[in-house]
Amino acid sequence: MLVLRTIAEARRACARVRAEGKTLGLVPTMGALHEGHLSLVQAAQTSCDAVVASIFVNPTQFGPKEDFASYPRTFEQDCQTLEEAGVDMVFAPTVEEMYPPGASTIVEVLGLSDRLDGVSRPGHFRGVATVVTKLFHIFGPDRAFFGQKDAAQVAVLRKMVRDLVFPVQLEVCPTVREADGLAMSSRNRKLSEEERRRALVLSQALFAVEKGFQDGERDSGKLIGEAQRILKDVEVEYCRIVDPETLEDIPDVSRGGLVAVAARVGSTRLIDNLLL
Repeated sequence: MLVLRTIAEARRACARVRAEGKTLGLVPTMGALHEGHLSLVQAAQTSCDAVVASIFVNPTQFGPKEDFASYPRTFEQDCQTLEEAGVDMVFAPTVEEMYPPGASTIVEVLGLSDRLDGVSRPGHFRGVATVVTKLFHIFGPDRAFFGQKDAAQVAVLRKMVRDLVFPVQLEVCPTVREADGLAMSSRNRKLSEEERRRALVLSQALFAVEKGFQDGERDSGKLIGEAQRILKDVEVEYCRIVDPETLEDIPDVSRGGLVAVAARVGSTRLIDNLLL
């Protein structure tokens, strides 16, 4: 497995892949890998000839009071995990490599970036869109793989790909959960044992909405009310039912929708969602 540290190295490696007539799949990550990330790797291996995973904790998607400094970093372990999974290349640049001195160009998807997580995390999706644009330009992947757990991010990136005419297919893979329903996240390792138990209400609230939907309820307000009852013991940031493409609230789920929740459990912010 190649470990690439610079953009120049990455471009040379991609040129070799292209020269061999191979397709390339990209799995962007911030490291601290878990089974959810590996499911993206497996999906990439199924549909592409070569797979590159990036490991980069992107500072521009963190706000000044967020957990950039304390975000889990387990690079050596991550590399071992990816090598054992059969990944061909890992791109692990420094912040200075991705954002050289004087860099001031940003990518922002107006409208969508101010919804769901964008409300409480101003600039977050601008940072995501900018770094993913850079990765697309560096690697020129045929397909890029993201998890459904980051549904708002997926909506933003889909719009960006359409608007900027990137020749890349976005592939969205199902959320991977622990046996008790908790969505896998790199931030889960920051939870205490007691917080880990409390965090289960996020998935429980989503499953309650899903059951209500399956039982015939179509009023979003009533479905959200049931979710909020379950979430009463955590600090809820949002609990909404929205259109999965526009992230705008929908009053009726007759045509489906995305039920999404963000909450703080202790000092850790968690998100989860489910498609109806």
